[in-house]
Amino acid sequence: MAFVNENEFTFKSSDLLTDIHVHEWIPDCDLNGVVQISHGVNEYVERYSDFARYLASKGFVVVGNDHLGHGQSVFSPDELGFFAYNNGWEKVVMDIEKLRKITAEKHPDIPYFILGHSMGSFLLRTHLIEYPDSGIYGAIISGTGQQPKAMIAAGRLLSEAVMHREGKKHRSKLVNDTAFGSYNKKFEPKRTYFDWLSRDENVVDNYVDDPFCGAKILPTVSLFRDMMGGLSFIQNKENLQKMNTELYAFFMSGSMDPVGDYGVGVIKSYSSFREAGLKNVSYKLYPEGRHEMLNEINKSEVYNDILNWLFYVIQEKDGF
Repeated sequence: MAFVNENEFTFKSSDLLTDIHVHEWIPDCDLNGVVQISHGVNEYVERYSDFARYLASKGFVVVGNDHLGHGQSVFSPDELGFFAYNNGWEKVVMDIEKLRKITAEKHPDIPYFILGHSMGSFLLRTHLIEYPDSGIYGAIISGTGQQPKAMIAAGRLLSEAVMHREGKKHRSKLVNDTAFGSYNKKFEPKRTYFDWLSRDENVVDNYVDDPFCGAKILPTVSLFRDMMGGLSFIQNKENLQKMNTELYAFFMSGSMDPVGDYGVGVIKSYSSFREAGLKNVSYKLYPEGRHEMLNEINKSEVYNDILNWLFYVIQEKDGF
């Protein structure tokens, strides 16, 4: 098993103000590939450390940044849960691409993958449309979904109404509950507001207690507005046609993940890729799994499935 070196560094965000915090896990062995991580709303990349160390022990460089307004990519606590005053979604996607370029220059000529979870999966799907020539081999799309157009439009209108009244950095319990309030309804007993994340109670409790996570921080209304715009963008069929049809994509989710409408939205997302001409697309729904399959009670199975998929794609692309 490879020894794993961990490093941190920063780069200047596309907002030209914020130093974006990056964590990387580098094995001291011959490299099989790179996996870049795009995390979800109100979390940060170090929550993926266990998974990152696993992949690194198998010969993969793993790297990820805290998005604008998340983790250590802030210059004041007031910035937590806030992207930018203008074009926030686009700035975060540009930062993902900037990190990809930085990492690809460090590790040229080896297979490159990006994993996006939850909001990070929506950002990744945006990236796949806007940067079809980035050269990545494949995308791992975790905890994603496909929302009804009417729901997206209503969410955007509500966010904008509150934002124009209260300001872009306002944190609204109404908007937050509208977005996330229904996610816990199918789970009993209701220990916390976040039982929908995982069947592992330690994971849920650690999330609740974490000062950088959703129990402590409400996202700003402008972030919700930006995310609704992103959802609309990635569900537009004309935009989907811009993706690289040679890309490999693996959709993975729990069958009880409310973000993916308990599997229905995941399959719709998978189907939209197929309809856009991507042939190398697959999905897996884990029975009874909730939102964070990388933190579920069967995470070892999930880790192994992702590793096998990575090696499968490398073999298919490079003919090994």
